[in-house]
Amino acid sequence: MVLLKMKFTQQRRVRLAQGLWLLSWLAVFCGTFIFCLGVYLKTELLRRAEVMDNTEIHVVPNILMVVGLASIGTNWVASRVCQDSLDASRFPRWKVLLLAWFAVAALLCCLLIAVVVLSYALQGRLEESLKVGLRNGIRFYKDTDVPGRCFQKETIDRLQMEFRCCGNTNFRDWFEVQWVSNRYLDFTSKEVKDRIRSNVDGRYLLDAVPYSCCNPASPRPCLQYHLTDNSAHHNYDFQTEDLNLYSRGCRQALVDYYMGLMNSTGPGVLSVILIQMSVLLSMRYLQTAVEGAMVLEDPLGDSEGFLLEKGVKETFEDVKANILTMIKFAQVDPTTEDPVPEGADAEKAASPAPDS
Repeated sequence: MVLLKMKFTQQRRVRLAQGLWLLSWLAVFCGTFIFCLGVYLKTELLRRAEVMDNTEIHVVPNILMVVGLASIGTNWVASRVCQDSLDASRFPRWKVLLLAWFAVAALLCCLLIAVVVLSYALQGRLEESLKVGLRNGIRFYKDTDVPGRCFQKETIDRLQMEFRCCGNTNFRDWFEVQWVSNRYLDFTSKEVKDRIRSNVDGRYLLDAVPYSCCNPASPRPCLQYHLTDNSAHHNYDFQTEDLNLYSRGCRQALVDYYMGLMNSTGPGVLSVILIQMSVLLSMRYLQTAVEGAMVLEDPLGDSEGFLLEKGVKETFEDVKANILTMIKFAQVDPTTEDPVPEGADAEKAASPAPDS
Protein backbone atom coordinates (compact mmCIF):
# COMPACT_ATOMS: atom_id res chain seq x y z
CA MET A 1 0.00 0.00 0.00
CA VAL A 2 1.38 3.39 -1.04
CA LEU A 3 1.99 5.70 1.92
CA LEU A 4 0.52 9.24 1.84
CA LYS A 5 -0.20 9.39 -1.89
CA MET A 6 -1.04 12.78 -3.43
CA LYS A 7 -2.06 13.86 -6.92
CA PHE A 8 0.05 16.53 -8.64
CA THR A 9 -0.81 18.56 -11.68
CA GLN A 10 1.87 20.33 -13.69
CA GLN A 11 1.13 23.57 -11.88
CA ARG A 12 1.35 21.93 -8.45
CA ARG A 13 4.71 20.35 -9.36
CA VAL A 14 6.02 23.77 -10.39
CA ARG A 15 4.82 25.34 -7.14
CA LEU A 16 6.31 22.47 -5.13
CA ALA A 17 9.66 22.91 -6.88
CA GLN A 18 9.63 26.67 -6.29
CA GLY A 19 8.67 26.32 -2.64
CA LEU A 20 11.27 23.63 -2.09
CA TRP A 21 13.92 25.82 -3.71
CA LEU A 22 13.20 28.60 -1.21
CA LEU A 23 13.07 26.12 1.66
CA SER A 24 16.41 24.63 0.58
CA TRP A 25 18.14 27.99 0.69
CA LEU A 26 16.59 28.67 4.08
CA ALA A 27 18.06 25.34 5.20
CA VAL A 28 21.45 26.43 3.81
CA PHE A 29 21.35 29.51 6.05
CA CYS A 30 20.26 27.30 8.96
CA GLY A 31 23.27 25.06 8.27
CA THR A 32 25.50 28.12 8.41
CA PHE A 33 23.91 29.06 11.74
CA ILE A 34 24.52 25.55 13.11
CA PHE A 35 28.15 25.65 11.99
CA CYS A 36 28.75 29.07 13.57
CA LEU A 37 27.05 27.89 16.74
CA GLY A 38 29.39 24.89 16.89
CA VAL A 39 32.42 27.12 16.36
CA TYR A 40 31.29 29.46 19.15
CA LEU A 41 30.73 26.60 21.61
CA LYS A 42 34.08 25.07 20.65
CA THR A 43 35.84 28.38 21.22
CA GLU A 44 34.23 28.88 24.62
CA LEU A 45 35.23 25.37 25.70
CA LEU A 46 38.81 25.83 24.50
CA ARG A 47 39.05 29.09 26.44
CA ARG A 48 38.53 27.11 29.67
CA ALA A 49 40.50 24.02 28.61
CA GLU A 50 43.00 24.58 31.45
CA VAL A 51 40.30 24.03 34.07
CA MET A 52 38.77 20.96 32.40
CA ASP A 53 39.99 17.45 33.01
CA ASN A 54 38.63 15.84 29.82
CA THR A 55 37.23 16.84 26.46
CA GLU A 56 34.13 14.64 26.23
CA ILE A 57 31.89 17.68 26.16
CA HIS A 58 33.58 18.75 22.90
CA VAL A 59 31.51 16.12 21.07
CA VAL A 60 28.57 18.56 21.04
CA PRO A 61 30.27 21.43 19.13
CA ASN A 62 32.11 18.92 16.92
CA ILE A 63 28.83 17.38 15.78
CA LEU A 64 27.32 20.83 15.26
CA MET A 65 30.19 21.89 12.99
CA VAL A 66 30.09 18.68 10.95
CA VAL A 67 26.30 18.78 10.62
CA GLY A 68 26.39 22.47 9.69
CA LEU A 69 28.84 21.94 6.84
CA ALA A 70 27.01 18.82 5.62
CA SER A 71 23.67 20.66 5.77
CA ILE A 72 25.03 23.48 3.61
CA GLY A 73 26.16 20.99 0.98
CA THR A 74 23.07 18.79 0.94
CA ASN A 75 20.62 21.66 0.78
CA TRP A 76 22.58 23.35 -1.97
CA VAL A 77 22.23 20.10 -3.93
CA ALA A 78 18.49 20.16 -3.16
CA SER A 79 18.21 23.63 -4.68
CA ARG A 80 19.90 22.38 -7.87
CA VAL A 81 17.52 19.41 -8.04
CA CYS A 82 14.56 21.80 -7.83
CA GLN A 83 15.89 23.76 -10.80
CA ASP A 84 16.21 20.60 -12.90
CA SER A 85 13.02 18.92 -11.69
CA LEU A 86 10.85 20.15 -14.55
CA ASP A 87 13.40 19.49 -17.27
CA ALA A 88 12.86 15.97 -18.61
CA SER A 89 16.36 15.91 -20.10
CA ARG A 90 18.24 16.97 -16.93
CA PHE A 91 16.31 15.43 -14.04
CA PRO A 92 17.20 11.74 -14.72
CA ARG A 93 20.86 12.40 -13.88
CA TRP A 94 19.83 13.05 -10.24
CA LYS A 95 18.00 9.73 -9.84
CA VAL A 96 20.95 7.76 -8.41
CA LEU A 97 22.35 10.71 -6.47
CA LEU A 98 19.02 11.31 -4.73
CA LEU A 99 19.28 7.95 -2.95
CA ALA A 100 22.48 9.09 -1.28
CA TRP A 101 20.96 12.52 -0.68
CA PHE A 102 18.01 11.05 1.25
CA ALA A 103 20.38 8.95 3.38
CA VAL A 104 22.56 11.97 4.25
CA ALA A 105 19.58 14.23 4.97
CA ALA A 106 18.04 11.63 7.30
CA LEU A 107 21.40 11.17 9.04
CA LEU A 108 21.67 14.94 9.60
CA CYS A 109 18.28 14.99 11.32
CA CYS A 110 19.35 12.11 13.57
CA LEU A 111 22.62 13.85 14.46
CA LEU A 112 20.82 17.07 15.33
CA ILE A 113 18.48 15.15 17.63
CA ALA A 114 21.54 13.51 19.19
CA VAL A 115 23.03 16.97 19.86
CA VAL A 116 19.92 18.04 21.77
CA VAL A 117 20.01 14.83 23.83
CA LEU A 118 23.77 15.08 24.51
CA SER A 119 23.44 18.69 25.63
CA TYR A 120 21.47 17.46 28.64
CA ALA A 121 23.07 14.03 29.06
CA LEU A 122 26.64 15.36 29.37
CA GLN A 123 25.92 17.75 32.22
CA GLY A 124 27.26 15.28 34.79
CA ARG A 125 30.42 14.73 32.74
CA LEU A 126 30.93 18.46 32.41
CA GLU A 127 30.56 19.01 36.14
CA GLU A 128 33.02 16.21 36.97
CA SER A 129 35.51 17.52 34.42
CA LEU A 130 35.34 21.02 35.92
CA LYS A 131 35.61 19.65 39.44
CA VAL A 132 38.92 17.92 38.73
CA GLY A 133 40.22 20.68 36.46
CA LEU A 134 39.53 23.48 38.93
CA ARG A 135 41.01 21.47 41.77
CA ASN A 136 44.23 21.08 39.81
CA GLY A 137 44.15 24.73 38.75
CA ILE A 138 43.92 25.90 42.36
CA ARG A 139 46.67 23.46 43.39
CA PHE A 140 49.03 24.79 40.70
CA TYR A 141 48.10 28.44 41.30
CA LYS A 142 51.46 29.17 42.94
CA ASP A 143 53.60 27.52 40.23
CA THR A 144 54.28 30.69 38.25
CA ASP A 145 57.87 29.59 37.60
CA VAL A 146 57.03 26.05 36.42
CA PRO A 147 56.92 25.54 32.63
CA GLY A 148 53.41 24.65 31.52
CA ARG A 149 51.83 26.13 34.65
CA CYS A 150 53.14 29.68 34.57
CA PHE A 151 49.80 31.06 33.31
CA GLN A 152 47.66 29.08 35.74
CA LYS A 153 47.49 31.94 38.24
CA GLU A 154 46.34 34.41 35.60
CA THR A 155 43.76 31.92 34.31
CA ILE A 156 42.24 31.32 37.74
CA ASP A 157 42.24 35.01 38.66
CA ARG A 158 40.56 36.03 35.42
CA LEU A 159 38.06 33.19 35.79
CA GLN A 160 37.08 34.22 39.33
CA MET A 161 36.68 37.86 38.38
CA GLU A 162 34.77 37.18 35.15
CA PHE A 163 32.32 34.68 36.61
CA ARG A 164 32.20 36.32 40.06
CA CYS A 165 33.10 33.10 41.83
CA CYS A 166 35.68 31.85 44.31
CA GLY A 167 37.34 28.44 44.64
CA ASN A 168 36.06 25.15 43.32
CA THR A 169 33.03 24.67 45.56
CA ASN A 170 33.44 27.82 47.68
CA PHE A 171 36.14 30.11 49.07
CA ARG A 172 37.20 27.55 51.70
CA ASP A 173 38.91 25.50 48.99
CA TRP A 174 41.79 27.99 49.15
CA PHE A 175 42.38 27.10 52.80
CA GLU A 176 43.42 23.56 51.82
CA VAL A 177 46.22 24.44 49.37
CA GLN A 178 49.37 26.51 49.47
CA TRP A 179 48.62 29.18 46.92
CA VAL A 180 51.52 31.50 47.83
CA SER A 181 54.76 30.65 46.00
CA ASN A 182 57.84 29.86 48.11
CA ARG A 183 59.79 32.60 46.34
CA TYR A 184 57.60 35.17 48.11
CA LEU A 185 57.93 33.64 51.57
CA ASP A 186 60.50 34.78 54.14
CA PHE A 187 61.74 31.54 55.64
CA THR A 188 63.64 33.45 58.35
CA SER A 189 60.30 34.66 59.73
CA LYS A 190 59.04 32.83 62.80
CA GLU A 191 55.44 33.01 61.59
CA VAL A 192 56.30 31.34 58.31
CA LYS A 193 58.32 28.63 60.04
CA ASP A 194 55.55 27.93 62.53
CA ARG A 195 52.92 27.60 59.81
CA ILE A 196 55.06 25.22 57.77
CA ARG A 197 55.91 23.10 60.81
CA SER A 198 52.30 22.94 61.92
CA ASN A 199 51.36 21.24 58.66
CA VAL A 200 52.10 17.55 58.13
CA ASP A 201 52.94 18.08 54.46
CA GLY A 202 55.15 21.08 55.16
CA ARG A 203 52.90 23.48 53.26
CA TYR A 204 52.27 27.14 53.99
CA LEU A 205 48.50 27.16 54.53
CA LEU A 206 46.44 30.27 55.23
CA ASP A 207 42.86 31.07 56.04
CA ALA A 208 43.02 33.50 53.15
CA VAL A 209 42.07 33.80 49.49
CA PRO A 210 43.52 35.57 46.42
CA TYR A 211 42.42 39.10 45.66
CA SER A 212 40.35 37.87 42.68
CA CYS A 213 37.79 36.45 45.15
CA CYS A 214 36.94 39.91 46.42
CA ASN A 215 33.53 41.27 45.56
CA PRO A 216 33.88 44.89 44.37
CA ALA A 217 30.20 45.52 45.13
CA SER A 218 30.81 45.13 48.85
CA PRO A 219 30.80 48.41 50.85
CA ARG A 220 33.46 47.06 53.19
CA PRO A 221 37.13 46.86 52.17
CA CYS A 222 37.96 43.34 51.06
CA LEU A 223 39.06 40.91 53.75
CA GLN A 224 41.52 38.41 52.26
CA TYR A 225 43.50 37.22 55.24
CA HIS A 226 42.59 35.76 58.63
CA LEU A 227 39.09 35.05 57.48
CA THR A 228 38.34 32.69 60.37
CA ASP A 229 39.86 34.94 63.06
CA ASN A 230 37.24 37.23 64.61
CA SER A 231 39.84 39.20 66.54
CA ALA A 232 41.82 40.07 63.42
CA HIS A 233 39.15 42.50 62.17
CA HIS A 234 36.99 45.09 63.86
CA ASN A 235 33.29 44.27 64.18
CA TYR A 236 33.69 40.94 62.44
CA ASP A 237 32.18 37.45 62.85
CA PHE A 238 33.27 34.96 60.22
CA GLN A 239 30.20 32.73 60.74
CA THR A 240 27.63 35.44 60.10
CA GLU A 241 29.55 38.25 58.44
CA ASP A 242 29.38 38.88 54.74
CA LEU A 243 33.01 38.14 53.97
CA ASN A 244 33.11 40.47 50.99
CA LEU A 245 33.92 37.46 48.83
CA TYR A 246 32.04 35.76 46.04
CA SER A 247 29.97 33.07 47.69
CA ARG A 248 29.47 30.90 44.59
CA GLY A 249 32.05 28.32 43.58
CA CYS A 250 33.55 28.49 40.08
CA ARG A 251 32.49 24.95 39.25
CA GLN A 252 28.81 25.80 39.65
CA ALA A 253 29.31 29.11 37.84
CA LEU A 254 30.91 27.41 34.83
CA VAL A 255 28.35 24.59 34.76
CA ASP A 256 25.53 27.15 34.75
CA TYR A 257 27.26 29.12 32.01
CA TYR A 258 27.93 26.19 29.66
CA MET A 259 24.60 24.49 30.26
CA GLY A 260 22.90 27.82 29.65
CA LEU A 261 24.68 28.05 26.30
CA MET A 262 23.76 24.49 25.32
CA ASN A 263 20.17 24.74 26.52
CA SER A 264 19.69 28.00 24.66
CA THR A 265 20.75 26.28 21.45
CA GLY A 266 18.01 23.66 21.88
CA PRO A 267 15.13 25.67 20.36
CA GLY A 268 17.33 26.78 17.47
CA VAL A 269 18.48 23.23 16.73
CA LEU A 270 14.91 21.91 16.95
CA SER A 271 13.81 24.57 14.45
CA VAL A 272 16.57 23.48 12.08
CA ILE A 273 15.44 19.86 12.47
CA LEU A 274 11.90 20.81 11.44
CA ILE A 275 13.17 22.72 8.42
CA GLN A 276 15.47 19.87 7.39
CA MET A 277 12.66 17.31 7.70
CA SER A 278 10.38 19.57 5.63
CA VAL A 279 13.03 19.66 2.90
CA LEU A 280 13.39 15.89 3.10
CA LEU A 281 9.67 15.17 2.77
CA SER A 282 9.13 17.79 0.06
CA MET A 283 12.03 16.40 -1.95
CA ARG A 284 10.52 12.91 -1.78
CA TYR A 285 7.17 14.17 -3.08
CA LEU A 286 8.89 16.13 -5.84
CA GLN A 287 11.00 13.14 -6.87
CA THR A 288 8.11 10.67 -7.06
CA ALA A 289 5.79 13.17 -8.78
CA VAL A 290 8.32 14.05 -11.46
CA GLU A 291 9.33 10.43 -12.02
CA GLY A 292 5.64 9.49 -12.30
CA ALA A 293 5.15 12.07 -15.03
CA MET A 294 8.25 10.79 -16.85
CA VAL A 295 6.96 7.19 -16.69
CA LEU A 296 3.70 8.31 -18.27
CA GLU A 297 5.76 10.16 -20.90
CA ASP A 298 3.61 13.23 -20.34
CA PRO A 299 5.63 16.00 -18.61
CA LEU A 300 2.60 18.30 -18.66
CA GLY A 301 0.11 15.73 -17.39
CA ASP A 302 -0.98 14.73 -13.91
CA SER A 303 1.07 12.38 -11.76
CA GLU A 304 1.09 10.90 -8.27
CA GLY A 305 3.57 11.58 -5.51
CA PHE A 306 4.09 9.59 -2.34
CA LEU A 307 6.49 9.08 0.54
CA LEU A 308 6.83 5.29 0.38
CA GLU A 309 5.94 2.97 -2.43
CA LYS A 310 4.85 0.40 0.16
CA GLY A 311 3.75 0.55 3.77
CA VAL A 312 6.20 1.25 6.58
CA LYS A 313 6.36 -2.40 7.64
CA GLU A 314 6.81 -3.70 4.09
CA THR A 315 9.48 -1.10 3.36
CA PHE A 316 11.33 -2.01 6.54
CA GLU A 317 11.23 -5.70 5.64
CA ASP A 318 12.55 -4.99 2.14
CA VAL A 319 15.41 -2.88 3.48
CA LYS A 320 16.23 -5.52 6.06
CA ALA A 321 16.24 -8.25 3.40
CA ASN A 322 18.51 -6.20 1.13
CA ILE A 323 20.95 -5.54 3.95
CA LEU A 324 21.04 -9.22 4.93
CA THR A 325 21.61 -10.18 1.30
CA MET A 326 24.51 -7.75 1.03
CA ILE A 327 26.06 -9.10 4.24
CA LYS A 328 25.61 -12.67 3.04
CA PHE A 329 27.42 -11.98 -0.23
CA ALA A 330 30.18 -10.13 1.63
CA GLN A 331 30.90 -13.05 3.97
CA VAL A 332 33.23 -15.92 3.05
CA ASP A 333 32.40 -19.38 4.34
CA PRO A 334 35.60 -20.73 5.99
CA THR A 335 34.43 -24.35 5.54
CA THR A 336 34.27 -23.97 1.78
CA GLU A 337 37.30 -25.42 0.00
CA ASP A 338 38.47 -24.87 -3.52
CA PRO A 339 36.86 -27.44 -5.81
CA VAL A 340 39.18 -30.20 -6.99
CA PRO A 341 39.15 -30.60 -10.78
CA GLU A 342 37.56 -33.77 -11.99
CA GLY A 343 40.16 -36.46 -12.63
CA ALA A 344 42.75 -34.87 -10.41
CA ASP A 345 42.74 -37.78 -7.98
CA ALA A 346 43.26 -40.27 -10.84
CA GLU A 347 46.18 -38.28 -12.20
CA LYS A 348 47.71 -38.11 -8.74
CA ALA A 349 47.41 -41.91 -8.31
CA ALA A 350 48.88 -42.58 -11.75
CA SER A 351 51.87 -40.29 -11.34
CA PRO A 352 55.08 -42.12 -10.31
CA ALA A 353 56.37 -41.71 -6.81
CA PRO A 354 59.43 -39.50 -6.48
CA ASP A 355 62.80 -41.23 -6.14
CA SER A 356 63.89 -41.55 -2.57
